[in-house]
Amino acid sequence: MATSSRSTRAVVTFLTPAERQRVDAVTNATCVTVHRESLDQVMADLRSQSVSAVIVSVSRYQQQFAPSVARMVREFPRVPAVALLTAYETRSSSALLSLGEHGVRTLVDARDPAGWRELRTLVSANAQVSIDNLAIQTLRTDLRGASDACVRFFDTLFTIPPSMTTVQQLSRYIGVMPTTLMSRFSRQGIPAPKKYLAMARLVRAAYLLENPGCSLTQVSFLMEYSSPQSFSRHVSGLLNIGAAEFRRRFTGEAMLNKMRALLVEPYRTQLQNFDPFATPPQWLVVRNGRSGSGEKRLSGPAVN
Repeated sequence: MATSSRSTRAVVTFLTPAERQRVDAVTNATCVTVHRESLDQVMADLRSQSVSAVIVSVSRYQQQFAPSVARMVREFPRVPAVALLTAYETRSSSALLSLGEHGVRTLVDARDPAGWRELRTLVSANAQVSIDNLAIQTLRTDLRGASDACVRFFDTLFTIPPSMTTVQQLSRYIGVMPTTLMSRFSRQGIPAPKKYLAMARLVRAAYLLENPGCSLTQVSFLMEYSSPQSFSRHVSGLLNIGAAEFRRRFTGEAMLNKMRALLVEPYRTQLQNFDPFATPPQWLVVRNGRSGSGEKRLSGPAVN
């Protein structure tokens, strides 16, 4: 399972084979499902991938799994854990009671079709709950009245995959030369695009660190920093604090508000008419006399 943009957030499951087929059928259009044979594998995914929910089968749950479930819920509170009931057995009551006691707060009773529809709705909703969506919605509100191109640039900061870490990569992605992009920001009196990209990465990192089960080392690699030391230098260079202090002080939402305070609100006026995707001037060919004679090139907007 590869880490990518918000559209590839996965649902990790611990289910029976029959349940896996049904879950695949109802969630196919909304998310990627990753089926695991043990809760240890589920925990490994939570530490290394972007996961929107975990589904645990009541039928597969055994009392000896209780410590693992409790740890999963405790260390990854941002990832909803869902108990799935597809058949009522003698031990189902005790399994449900144990799951509830150890932190699983959501039960989907899929013994009738309405339950599967509920699961589809739940999974779809959880897949959309992320810091990326919160950032996009909040910044669109901040930039109300700004050009569509400006809003699209800020959307892009939170839809690109974490592997896109440099302005050069970002420029290729949006189809603008790096020097041209940087020049446009400079001429408008707006901070360099690398600052916006860097702060957006920290918003995502802070959100991941809200889960106690994610270490600074794991998050640094999830966010494609070359090393934990590189992540720490990045935090220090932007915020003048260490990585451990960054974790204590900032949730994803708090870091988003910091980004807005530093890079959006002070430049609201400049951003209103800013177009980072502006089409560069075209070369016009003016011919004197007959075709092919006396060509002269002028820079300026194309004329139809």
